Amino acid sequence: MRWDGQAIAADDGALPGLERSGLARLGLVRSVKTPEFAGVTFHEVMSKSALSKVPAASRMPFGWTVNPYRGCSHACRYCASPETLVLMADGRQVPIRDVLVGDRVIGTMSDGKYHRYVATPVLAKWWTVKRAHRVTLRDGTEIVSSGDHRFLVSGRGWKHAARPAPGEPQRPYLTANNSLMGFGHGVRTVAYTAPGESREYRLGYLAGMIRGDGMRFAKTYVKPTGRQVHVTQFRLALADREALERSADYLALEGVRLSRRPFTPATSTRRAMDSIYTGRRADYQTIDRIVAWPEDACADWKRGFLAGIFDAEGSCSHGVLRIANSDAEILSRTSAYLDDFGVSNVREHARANGVATIRVVGGLAARQRFFRVTGPAISRKLTILGSAVKTSTDLGVVSVEDLRIEQSMVDITTGTGDFVANGVISHNCFARPTHEYLDLDAGKDFDSQVVVKMNVDTLLRAELAKPSWRREPVALGTNTDPYQRAEGRYRLMPGIIGALADSGTPFSILTKGTLLRRDLPLIAQAAQRVEVGLGVSLAFADEELQQAVEPGTPTPRARLDLIRAVRAAGLPCGVMVAPVLPWLTDSRDHLRRLLDAIADAGATGVTVVPLHLKPGTREWYLQWLAKEHPHAVAGYGRVFSRGTYALEAYRQWLWDRVQPLLDERGFGSSGHRARSGATGRYAGELRAHDEGDYPAGSMVETAAGGALAGMPRDGGGLQVAGAGVEEVLF
Repeated sequence: MRWDGQAIAADDGALPGLERSGLARLGLVRSVKTPEFAGVTFHEVMSKSALSKVPAASRMPFGWTVNPYRGCSHACRYCASPETLVLMADGRQVPIRDVLVGDRVIGTMSDGKYHRYVATPVLAKWWTVKRAHRVTLRDGTEIVSSGDHRFLVSGRGWKHAARPAPGEPQRPYLTANNSLMGFGHGVRTVAYTAPGESREYRLGYLAGMIRGDGMRFAKTYVKPTGRQVHVTQFRLALADREALERSADYLALEGVRLSRRPFTPATSTRRAMDSIYTGRRADYQTIDRIVAWPEDACADWKRGFLAGIFDAEGSCSHGVLRIANSDAEILSRTSAYLDDFGVSNVREHARANGVATIRVVGGLAARQRFFRVTGPAISRKLTILGSAVKTSTDLGVVSVEDLRIEQSMVDITTGTGDFVANGVISHNCFARPTHEYLDLDAGKDFDSQVVVKMNVDTLLRAELAKPSWRREPVALGTNTDPYQRAEGRYRLMPGIIGALADSGTPFSILTKGTLLRRDLPLIAQAAQRVEVGLGVSLAFADEELQQAVEPGTPTPRARLDLIRAVRAAGLPCGVMVAPVLPWLTDSRDHLRRLLDAIADAGATGVTVVPLHLKPGTREWYLQWLAKEHPHAVAGYGRVFSRGTYALEAYRQWLWDRVQPLLDERGFGSSGHRARSGATGRYAGELRAHDEGDYPAGSMVETAAGGALAGMPRDGGGLQVAGAGVEEVLF
């Protein structure tokens, strides 16, 4: 991306009204817009200072901070219809509306000769509204996206879906001469459907699985006394738990009572196998009815049968999908059902033992269609990790149609910068800032402006070299996240880390961004020279709750994995449980589950910060609260009756609740304690709290005080802080 070509000329005024803003006084070099960060303007400035002194009124445990950015590009932009299918790392395709931050999807990386499919995390997700365009390919694949979305074109690199609007800068866009990279769907999106969880599907799956790999035994014995004894037995033994558990669940829904036990232990060449079984005659008869061939199989039954027979007898290795069996009926039905769903296949000659194979032909496109329309249980058979990106079907562009409507679309960002959408390789765009900053309003500007201190590392080295510098601890992440997505483009943090380490200055970093992993080797080197503290912000135990209130940020699972990565690098990692929300996330159950997960991830310390509401943020937050949790509004009015900070009684109450939980998990109890207890009517109200939601995006950081850093560098203890760092300007 040639950023110079995106700069706004001086005579354009950069931004309307910019001459009246604080940016004009801060050494503005240029304002940059680029399709890679759709909807965001980056104001690149030559700042006058790097170190910022934390105001004495703050109760944060550090005196200095460095903020390379003002604003935040954590919630990044990719624009596609919510129904667009994203290829997950386990080989399944999921509508983009259901993809979560922290999920692993398939992206690509170049090895010099080929692009190869690799697993990559989803770093951010956001909903937006864009003008819709439909891209149609020769194989029948359709993708609905915004016009500025980009696709990987064979031999041509990345191209936008549609030509620019009149008056916009020129850019490469798709034409009928282009062919996309990937495998495609081969059909229109409406025909590329996954099976439903109907009873017919379940019965078809059981028929395929049990006929393919189950053991059914029924025999009548005559005892010496002449009495007949009927013996029945059913057993299904598998190494893959996914298929075994699905089979057990489906049988249970049909009233079959099963037992479970180990079948064979693991060896050097084979995995351990477990089995489900029953000897009850009634269960055996039920299973017999289940596996009987239907007179007129419906589509869902056929889908289920194909999934079951594939889990039982199928394989997919070296790019070839096969289903093998010696039963002529099973083989003929398998081939016929594949034909019904448009999955090309051939029947290979039987081997000497009578086993013949149905082989799916048509490359990755046909295999992915099979996986999508049948829904097998066993993930290991679906993976394409490491495979080269080779297009085996015609993905030439037929048309790009402006649908002339604005519609909801979903934005995501991945670690590799791309992913597979409706079977074609798509570039993710970036970012939506989530923190208000210098002299720009909290409405439109709040969502579209980020200030970048281009010279921050040079200034920092100069300031740290002054004789007056006493090497006091410096905290990063006190106002905006230093590892937001813009850092992936500007790479300011390596220079900052190097400057601090070279000067002998101890420092700490607080982030919620998984981009921190990039610099772990550098931070580990710095830790050999100076004291280093790392912290991860994590305030929610439930992924569903967190995604409902913090879309566009990594899930609790992703942040817990980040904690593990930091600890694996030999570095301490504290966790900032912030902000704790009155009436919403301060229940014992929520705090207990959150702290259990943090302890299990290996965190070396925990800092707990209750919510506080600064002017400006307060209005936004309370509007959201009144809409989503009106029952809590009156309580907030009392707890925050004195302004920005929660009453001291609340802080004391929270300390009394959290302290034993911290002690039980070995985090210690040496942190700050409020001076007086929770008494009177507030005590009764606070004991009745339960967890709930918290608003999305910028409110999370700002409402928590902006400055969520200052992790205890010794890794221990708890702090319940009542205030954050005041607004730190340039």
